[in-house]
Amino acid sequence: MWYLGIVVAVTIILYYQFYIAGAVSPTIIADLGMTFPFYVYITVVANAVGAFGSLAAGLADRWGRANLVAYGLLIVGLLVLFGIPNASGKWTFAVLFAVIGLVEGVILVATPALIRDFSPQLGRASAMGFWTLGPVVASLLVAVVSSNTLNHLGAWQDQFIIAGIAGIVVGLIAVAGLRELSPQLRDQLMVSIRDRAVIEARARGLNVEESLRRPWRQMLHLDVIGSAFAISVFLLIYYTAVGFFTVYFTFLHGFSLSTANSIGDWFWGFDAIALILVGILSDRVRVRKPFMVLGGVGAIVMTIVFLNLGAKTSFATFSVVISFLAVFLAIAYGPWMASFTETVEKRNPALTATGLAVWGWIIRVVIAISILILPSVVGSMTPLVTYGAQFATIEATYPQQLATLAVIDPATQAAMSANPADTAAQAKAVGEIATAFKVSPTAATARLVGLAALPKADQVFLAEHGTQVVTASAAAPGQWKNWWWVCVGGQVLFLPFILVMTGRWSPRKARQDAEEHDRLIQQELAALEKA
Repeated sequence: MWYLGIVVAVTIILYYQFYIAGAVSPTIIADLGMTFPFYVYITVVANAVGAFGSLAAGLADRWGRANLVAYGLLIVGLLVLFGIPNASGKWTFAVLFAVIGLVEGVILVATPALIRDFSPQLGRASAMGFWTLGPVVASLLVAVVSSNTLNHLGAWQDQFIIAGIAGIVVGLIAVAGLRELSPQLRDQLMVSIRDRAVIEARARGLNVEESLRRPWRQMLHLDVIGSAFAISVFLLIYYTAVGFFTVYFTFLHGFSLSTANSIGDWFWGFDAIALILVGILSDRVRVRKPFMVLGGVGAIVMTIVFLNLGAKTSFATFSVVISFLAVFLAIAYGPWMASFTETVEKRNPALTATGLAVWGWIIRVVIAISILILPSVVGSMTPLVTYGAQFATIEATYPQQLATLAVIDPATQAAMSANPADTAAQAKAVGEIATAFKVSPTAATARLVGLAALPKADQVFLAEHGTQVVTASAAAPGQWKNWWWVCVGGQVLFLPFILVMTGRWSPRKARQDAEEHDRLIQQELAALEKA
């Protein structure tokens, strides 16, 4: 339980450090002079290198996992505490974030493998529920810390400093306190705690090297690769939430950065609670597949409800809808994780980390490709993220002037800008204002004169980017709705792949399997005692 606790803590803090950028992404983009696509591509690269880090972590079956986890977290902590806050520009930030992504890919595979080592199979869903808590509680931690400190600290670098300190502290605890089972004990399938006597006896003659021959070939089967791909596309909405919920809620729905993170409190909080409860329930009834179907169907329904929420949706409505969505994601994901490790062990219990490496590589590749596609689907976000904040500031300061400019034809504006004394252009502008606002020519003239209060620099900005921002604002809701439908497609694709995974549908038959296993164990124990 102590080792299990350390592994869960490591996972939480690792993802807290990896996800913190999402909480302050609008300010990072503005401060380092990035465009929205550049920020997105940083995430793509980090996930891509993380995919190959996951493959490398497959060697943990030979090297062990505890060192990868403990020292990996320390490396990330140092980068987050000292590297990222002192990044001199967007390229330095990009390189450091990619290195963090590489280490995250390694730990992504090593931590669930360690949890598998410290948990019997009948408690697997509960144990994997605690592991999946890592990214979820990390996201909750990001939301809670940022929503309560952004208004006081201000600078985005402060969020990384807080996360970096936490990473180094937990990393030192892991270095001092985390150990792993010997390879001989680890590489036998543990189905219940009562198996330990048998496992220890078998360990005396276990040929570990023989079981590790051609590891990748042993994992290249539909039940391993297909199910790993299915969960990857199922979680598209989860990874979109991690990276872009703050962007979505701030630029499309007008929430402040701290309020947008507060919405995340509900999503991640309900997700965390559901993961624990579903894991315990799945272990009690000894089945996984019915939970995966319920969670998959429920996630589809709630994602469709979410994508149809309009621009005037309240904070409370968003919180309720995404809380239900989070619960259904957890109902599917926790039991899937348990079933996947059981599916891998059915192939070869000595190659858990290799199977998890395949899953880690596939999920990172899917995330990288999907995020790469995202700017093409929601192309309106580039002008909104780049120029939207300045446009909003001008709009809040000079609402009447912007309303007036909005009704004057761009050609008329260009004529007046080129020659302020152009009486014909001025008369045309007065007519356009009078028609739009249904006021007298005198009142229209007063509104035109009022444009002089708008600073010249703001007028230039609006002339260059105003139309672009307005057009993007109109297009963004429809484009995001298209992306949410892509996420629904991934959830639908998840359902048929449940059939290829190991495990029973019926609790009664699962109980019969366990009873038959107990009978075989008793026979083997008797034979061992006689020997």
